[in-house]
Amino acid sequence: MKHSEQKLEEAFRLIAQTNSKKILFACVPGDGHFNPLTGLAKYLQAAGYDVRWYTGTAYAKKLERLQIHHYPFDKALEVNGENIDIIFQERNSIKNPVKRLNFDIINVFIKRAPEYYADLINIYKSFSFDLVVADCAFTAIPFITDKMNIPVISIGVFPLVETSKDLAPAGVGKTPSYTFWGKQRQAIERWVADRLLFSPSNKFMRRLMKEYDIEVGKLSLFDVNVKKSTLLLQSGTPGFEYKRSDLGKNIRFIGSLLPYRTSSEKDAWFDERLINYSKIVLVTQGTVEKDIEKLLVPSLEAFKNTDTLVVCTTGGTKTDQLKKRFPHANVIIEDYIPFADIMPYATVYITNGGYGGVMLGIKHHLPMVVAGVHEGKNEINARIGYFNLGINLKTETPSVLQIKKATEAIMQDPLYKENVIRLADEFNEYDPEILFAKYVRAVLNERRSFASRLEVAEN
Repeated sequence: MKHSEQKLEEAFRLIAQTNSKKILFACVPGDGHFNPLTGLAKYLQAAGYDVRWYTGTAYAKKLERLQIHHYPFDKALEVNGENIDIIFQERNSIKNPVKRLNFDIINVFIKRAPEYYADLINIYKSFSFDLVVADCAFTAIPFITDKMNIPVISIGVFPLVETSKDLAPAGVGKTPSYTFWGKQRQAIERWVADRLLFSPSNKFMRRLMKEYDIEVGKLSLFDVNVKKSTLLLQSGTPGFEYKRSDLGKNIRFIGSLLPYRTSSEKDAWFDERLINYSKIVLVTQGTVEKDIEKLLVPSLEAFKNTDTLVVCTTGGTKTDQLKKRFPHANVIIEDYIPFADIMPYATVYITNGGYGGVMLGIKHHLPMVVAGVHEGKNEINARIGYFNLGINLKTETPSVLQIKKATEAIMQDPLYKENVIRLADEFNEYDPEILFAKYVRAVLNERRSFASRLEVAEN
């Protein structure tokens, strides 16, 4: 029997053990929040659950192709990578990464929570969902658990942000120190982050929660969704996370979550030049970042007219312009190339640090050069440097020389690839879909059990 058939049989067995079958997926309208959840949704759907999805209209066509019922935003303002700088024109003038992160947290995430909640109440009138599966940044999580009394399994689509006594504060991209004095310094840094750096976001969040009678105490904005989730299933494994002695009891690692691939995507992308070069560099800066001068241009400049093939995916940003600018024989530039098709050929992966792309890179044994600070990428890239999975350039705007030196250093030192392979082997020990199905069953059965006990007590 094929592995996929065995997995589906296991899912059927799990669903048979619960009567609760209505599941609503919900996510922030961004690729990094949507894509990692698609495989989980399709797996549950194939097993017989009634799976539907609440997110922005930007994902209507994708959900149609996935044959998943879509509830678009109604009351909620849709902010995504395509319109964020149009809706919030003042955002681009904020150069300080912490101030910019505060701005995004308040305007893109926290302010949207009551709007999400209003939409969810309306959805529930026609689809009385038993469980919500949400990306970990979906700020309506406390509303769902506390106001609607419905369990939430949140999916960690970026590194853990839960505050720990063993670590520096989340959001600033600092690697940990486990020495006595290092821990003392980190305690001070956590105080500064909570009371000063992220004070605007924390105060705004706490006022909002108080307005809706949701008890959060002194929790920081980074902890609320974690603590309020029934379970948080973290994409990745312990080997890609800093050691904590106080890991939340509701947190489980689930392995690498990869986007669902439909049958129409089976025709692999290929270029004859892939077999003519022994050194191949893949470069991308995702779909949110539109400034090609940040990473794409310096990477292309670093390797044009060399013995290294450069494969550049633009996410649809100024592709034709880049092709005219770099017509070199050793350069391939496309809007989009499925990473599963190109990564097996690549030697080094140059990226600004999107979590999904990093997970795929690790799965394909690719050491990385990373250069990204905003949108939480500093935390992802800090881990890549800390675990020697690649080189973290710690900037949004690396120079041509920085990129070239870092890439060549990775090609020359086998340590980076060895570490990536070791972590990929750890990834392979996890079966995300089966683990997810087991946790779904456990949460639904616990809810049913609680509801039965409550009914008996009330009677």
